[in-house]
Amino acid sequence: MSSLAPDEFSSEVTYLNTASYALPSARALTAIRDTNAQWALGRGGPMTNDYLIPRLRESFARLLTGATADDIALGSAASQLIGPVAIALPPGAEVLVAEGEFSSVTMPFLHRGDLVLRVVPLERLIEEVRPETALVAVSVVQSADGRMTDLPALRAATRAHGARLLVDATQAASWLPMTFADADYWVCSTFKWLIGARSVSFFAAGPEATESLRPVAPGWYAAADPWAELYNPVKLPATTRRFDSTPDWLGVIAASAGISLIEELTVAKINAHNLELADRFRAGLTDIGLSVVPNGSPIVTVPGAGDAAPRLAEAEVITSARNGGLRFSFHLYNAAEDVDRALEVLAAE
Repeated sequence: MSSLAPDEFSSEVTYLNTASYALPSARALTAIRDTNAQWALGRGGPMTNDYLIPRLRESFARLLTGATADDIALGSAASQLIGPVAIALPPGAEVLVAEGEFSSVTMPFLHRGDLVLRVVPLERLIEEVRPETALVAVSVVQSADGRMTDLPALRAATRAHGARLLVDATQAASWLPMTFADADYWVCSTFKWLIGARSVSFFAAGPEATESLRPVAPGWYAAADPWAELYNPVKLPATTRRFDSTPDWLGVIAASAGISLIEELTVAKINAHNLELADRFRAGLTDIGLSVVPNGSPIVTVPGAGDAAPRLAEAEVITSARNGGLRFSFHLYNAAEDVDRALEVLAAE
């Protein structure tokens, strides 16, 4: 089983760490190099690529079935984009989160200081939604170990109790089909599975969900007509774009290149590829006597083995230690030989 895009990537190591940071594509590196070259000559700069931003909104909307470009805002980090949701909650509101959730999801609520943050095991999240719950905040796929959330079932539970649902799709977008109606609010950073940039993240929400939300500190780019209102701000747009922050245009170039490759390959093809590699790895781990955290994602975690990450790195197998476990993640640029190499190194311990 070979890589899905061998001409786009040139790793010299066995790179199994997309859940931390994706490899850059050749098209992204070329586009950034060309922009920087023109910038250095004074013949244009990153801002001349502003035309990419509407296209980037449209591309992410296509990955989130049922969304439109008007439902998409761009920011720099998931936690920043969660901010308006956290601030809109009334004092004392209950926010339900999963135990071991990635901190960028929980911190905007925890550190507001006057909310009730209730933490429960992920497997009990759906049944723990109750009438007192104002919001559930959870990752579609858990960063630490790849466990997945049953979004349709959780969405049904939140609706039954009148709660809102915010989900972080950072570890899911590109390989997992996603439906806009499965949550009220979506956040997603692009530098992992979307092979984008650290400085570009998405916020997606419809008009009804954002009716009571206001930008925390809107800047010039959030204006209804940013370029016309530079020195005379008039109004914010009625669409979700009012949550935009000033973009890093070099990041937008990289994110646009990455998402273009995702769309060319298709989510369905990437899904089948990634999961086949992960399943092959899980079977191999069982054969050498190692256990894994059960899940259905391309993130495979060996619990309690985090100390082995430096040894694997010495053998040029790049992974991550997370929450005490050893985490491997398989994406479109990986191949069967990457699986076999990681198993070989693990078995040699």
